[in-house]
Amino acid sequence: MSTLAIDAQMLKKLFLAGAATIEADKDRINELNVFPVPDGDTGTNMTLTIISAAKDVAEIEDVNFETLCKTMSSGSLRGARGNSGVILSQLLRGFTKEVKTCTEITVPVAVAAFNKAVETAYKAVMKPKEGTILTVARGGAEKASQLLGETEDLVEFLEKVVERMREVLDYTPELLPVLKEAGVVDSGGAGLLAIMEGALKALKGEDIDVSAVVGDAEAGAAKKNLDSSKISTANIKYGYCTEFIVVLDEPLDTQVEEAFKNYLLGMGDSLVFVGDEEYIKIHVHTNHPGEVFEKALTYGQLSRMKIDNMRIEATEKFEEEREKIAAAQGDEKMAEAMFADIVSRNERSSSAINSGIKINEKKAEAPKKEEVKEVGFIAVSIGSGMNEIFKGLGVDYIIEGGQTMNPSTEDMLNAISNVNAKTIYILPNNGNVVLAANQAATLTKDKKIVVVPSKTVPQGIAALINYVYDRTPEENTEYMKEQMAAIKSGEVTYAVRDTTYEGKTIKQNDIMGIGDKGIAAVGSDIEETALELIASMIDEDSGLVSIYYGAERTEEDAEKLSNLISEKYPDVDVDVQNGGQPIYYYVLSVE
Repeated sequence: MSTLAIDAQMLKKLFLAGAATIEADKDRINELNVFPVPDGDTGTNMTLTIISAAKDVAEIEDVNFETLCKTMSSGSLRGARGNSGVILSQLLRGFTKEVKTCTEITVPVAVAAFNKAVETAYKAVMKPKEGTILTVARGGAEKASQLLGETEDLVEFLEKVVERMREVLDYTPELLPVLKEAGVVDSGGAGLLAIMEGALKALKGEDIDVSAVVGDAEAGAAKKNLDSSKISTANIKYGYCTEFIVVLDEPLDTQVEEAFKNYLLGMGDSLVFVGDEEYIKIHVHTNHPGEVFEKALTYGQLSRMKIDNMRIEATEKFEEEREKIAAAQGDEKMAEAMFADIVSRNERSSSAINSGIKINEKKAEAPKKEEVKEVGFIAVSIGSGMNEIFKGLGVDYIIEGGQTMNPSTEDMLNAISNVNAKTIYILPNNGNVVLAANQAATLTKDKKIVVVPSKTVPQGIAALINYVYDRTPEENTEYMKEQMAAIKSGEVTYAVRDTTYEGKTIKQNDIMGIGDKGIAAVGSDIEETALELIASMIDEDSGLVSIYYGAERTEEDAEKLSNLISEKYPDVDVDVQNGGQPIYYYVLSVE
């Protein structure tokens, strides 16, 4: 029997099935990454991106295309993590733009939607690279166009589209030599294919278990496996951490929005208020969450309501980190290091909860209007020591997790809402975070957002040092970019699996030195591998080497490395700083 059209209820089912399929397959997709680093991997990023939307989609009861498409698009845009997650969110954005006004999806509608999805995603990437998720998506859209007029059966149509996407994915190693050498296909493309395969199974009537993507499965796993007794507690002025989304009946004008914010501030503190014309995401600490909900209901419907009693549960700080560690559950060493870093930071700031400070974000009561600054700074950071360095350079708000867990677009929006400045500079400090920062900038209407595309922490530090207050944002951005380009960056970590890269055979647990252009050194000793990495970075013009040692190295270890560098390069100055970052033994820079 042919399927000639699907309604909104079926699209909801297909979307959740696709989300569940990639969630179940994320570990395999992570293993396709070329660099075998314990990092925020593609499978994890894409899964968290789509789950961000899936939880809201699952709560829709009166399903229609307009509401469903708004929820799919907004949820994925805000939840997007990493480049692959941002591209996925743009694919969904384009798709939903095309179908949100439909009464049903037929083959012609699906063809138009697939093509709009690809068009939107390509526009979001400044320099699209072939052999990636974009290529796989385009292959599917091109096949869809070929099928127009050949079949009206959506099952047959989607089967052939998915088959073509699989063929394109298998061909990606021919387009990207680095994939071919590592013996893998593109991980982002594999993630997209997993989503499409899940949707196809659901369309064919298979029963897909979606429970893992509509609840707090990952957070629950982390909570079960971690000992929260290590996190200190304190007396809290406002005991209930209250979070929810308001699906607005109509856009709020400036006066109404300001009145709503003032009401919330009168009910508590640590307010985060991020919104657009369709949604508002609210986080507030209060003693009366019920009254907050009642007030919010006057503006629209509520979704994703969540209340945590901070006096009973471990602490709000521990809650903030669960998702990060859950994503590392498959890597015990990584999970342990991240948790150790949480405990260490908590011990250094036992009063954090009383003052409304989360483990990775400074949450303060909204400043008064007269306190608005001309310029503010947001930086993505990777460790406690790095945080202090950024604060010392004038950063107003720090988002942690750049390497080990790529922050989402919503993390960026929360940060923007907490910096009361007319112009805000964002330093992503990771190449895989730049697109999420750019996406947050496009979603912000009331402040000027400048994304300085720093790809490493040392680049971000250099950019801040070279900011000049009497220059325009445009002049500063160009100058900061120029200064970042003069910085050579490196990281020393361990391999999580066997692979081959540019002729180097890498075994699991080998020590790797990774520079701007790839893996430059492989060895068994941390300091010796770091020294080899430095050798690949330094030249006759180099004058300074900076060493930022991580949570698993001591100051003595770093001084040993410093002495080795000084002995080999007597004309170069060496600076040692405590970075405190997990996973990466050393972050290095040469200038």
